[in-house]
Amino acid sequence: MPVLEAIEVSIRFGGVQALSAVDFRVDELEIVGILGPNGAGKTTFFNCVSGFYTPDTGRILMHGEDVTELRPDQRAQLGLGRTFQQVGLVRSFTVLENLVVAQHKSTKYNVIAGMVGAPASLREEKVLRARAMEVLDFMGLADLHDSPIGGLPYGTLKMVETAAVLATNPEVLMLDEPLAGTGPEEGLAYCERLKDMRRELGISIVMIEHHVPLVLGTADYVYVLNFGALLAQGVPDDIRDNEAVAEAYMGEGATSLA
Repeated sequence: MPVLEAIEVSIRFGGVQALSAVDFRVDELEIVGILGPNGAGKTTFFNCVSGFYTPDTGRILMHGEDVTELRPDQRAQLGLGRTFQQVGLVRSFTVLENLVVAQHKSTKYNVIAGMVGAPASLREEKVLRARAMEVLDFMGLADLHDSPIGGLPYGTLKMVETAAVLATNPEVLMLDEPLAGTGPEEGLAYCERLKDMRRELGISIVMIEHHVPLVLGTADYVYVLNFGALLAQGVPDDIRDNEAVAEAYMGEGATSLA
């Protein structure tokens, strides 16, 4: 049974058909890539899967359970973690503080207990900070734990955002353009870290990314969207040699992404 599945998902905004009957699945411990030129509907699809949009038709399933009507926070409680194109971090906080805040959905103390510093809340905060440092160390970011978010380069911010989502202990990690703002070496290192995450943390990963070679070198399976519809799907070699995909990216006459 897939850990995450979309069945014939469609959504329209006014006169624009943003998605049209898109099918998609992620199996356990799988890395799945979503490709497509600008305006193909990739982020709209992410928003439908993660609960920020409700599709006009179609269903979203997690472990076979229909979650189409659930809010984003409810899907997060079920193990769906997601990053965004625009970094979703608190700029006035440090790196460590952002990872602690990200975990607060799992805390058991109430707001008043946190405000007055009740012993139970202090103990739990200590656990959250320890978990945050473990994740930062895993991501190679531990030396930045006291750094204010506002002073970090954009590529590093994307790494910190990934760490913040990992701190919530997701089963499925959805990454929206995680390599934006990174150089070639940083991008390659990040993709190798994704494989480490899959192996060591036991999670499935879905990534939208414009860097086609890195996606094809990292993903187990790839979906390609174009004008809101599924243009192609398959293992990376199938996508690399798909003429329709090559034309969507490079224009008429292109025969391969290689």
